[in-house]
Amino acid sequence: MPVVKRTKRRKKIRYTKLTLKLSSRQKKSLENYCTARKTTPTKLIKKMIHRFINGFDKQVPEELTVSEKQLELF
Repeated sequence: MPVVKRTKRRKKIRYTKLTLKLSSRQKKSLENYCTARKTTPTKLIKKMIHRFINGFDKQVPEELTVSEKQLELF
């Protein structure tokens, strides 16, 4: 009998809920924009913040950290 290889199970992704307050005018504007681009507000928001939330899970890059000397200037 041939040996059957078992595939590894994927690690379950855990999501966190995030709330955001918009005025009624902002909400209507967001909905109109999404309708015109044939997308959803969730997909649009995730796409827009993608570059800010990816790559910072472990540590902040050196170019974004503030040195002690810089604080003395102000």
